[in-house]
Amino acid sequence: MTGDWNLSGKVCLVTGATSGHGRAVARALSRLGGDVVILGRSRGRCLEVQRQIAGENGGRNPDILVCDLSSRADIDQAASQFLSWGRPLHVLVNNAGIVSRYRQESIDGVELTLAVNYLAQFQLTLRLIQRIIESAPARIINVSSDTHRVYTLDLGDIEHRAAYSFMGAYGRSKHAVAHFTATLARRLQGSGVTVNAVDPGPVASNIAGGNPGLIAPLAGALINLLFPSAGRAARTAVYLASSEEVGHVTGGYFKSGKQKVPRLGPEEDTGERLWQISAAMAGVDMPGWRPGAGTSRPLEVSQRLQAESAQNKDKGDRP
Repeated sequence: MTGDWNLSGKVCLVTGATSGHGRAVARALSRLGGDVVILGRSRGRCLEVQRQIAGENGGRNPDILVCDLSSRADIDQAASQFLSWGRPLHVLVNNAGIVSRYRQESIDGVELTLAVNYLAQFQLTLRLIQRIIESAPARIINVSSDTHRVYTLDLGDIEHRAAYSFMGAYGRSKHAVAHFTATLARRLQGSGVTVNAVDPGPVASNIAGGNPGLIAPLAGALINLLFPSAGRAARTAVYLASSEEVGHVTGGYFKSGKQKVPRLGPEEDTGERLWQISAAMAGVDMPGWRPGAGTSRPLEVSQRLQAESAQNKDKGDRP
């Protein structure tokens, strides 16, 4: 990974920026001259990172957005707040993610891992997409994981109502991120905005911190003991955000500084069908986008797609 890593004058928004990989990415982008905006759930932790970055960069304070990414209302409010500032947006790093030992639902009634790891990316990105396009050249980096290779999507049960495992929910949410990245990249061709996914690899972080009982502190201790530092893990995301080497690369999937081929499955329409379901669940679609096969469909169509997927699965299970 070589090239000109300079973000002077570039506005960079990082989600999940108060700990682990996201915090390391935000600090690195600021060191490269980026005008960083920190998005996190806790105001206190956002202020802590704000002070740290200001201390590292001569008192230049990053702005903060307080947002619970499991809440559609919070995401809309955060996006509206950013847009009200009238600033460009050159780099969006959709980093925030969780692992949930048990099946939980968000305030909107959506399975929590899917809501935070994937739907929040979808909603926030599309709420900000017009500003990003206006700011081009611009870059969107979505944090995925190689667990997407193990767990494929079931569009008939995207929220794991029939059966739940924490790794299955996590892996499928990251599979959805990989599909979203590829589909959004196709839709933004020629706009000057690139979209790429990154697997930071195992990273010392607080990703299990929201779980009850002893599991969170024990998992956290093991993760921080055995996994690489967040600063090391952040290098690929920072590379995608700043290097001229990848300035025109879009729709890619990167790990350890190298482009890999994601495993998206044999069905070519999965990404578009997922988009329709996601647009219905998140309440947002890509404004003004009219492809050869339109995607700005109403809620009923997305519900029909889910029903058809369930029916097809039932038929496939019959002897």
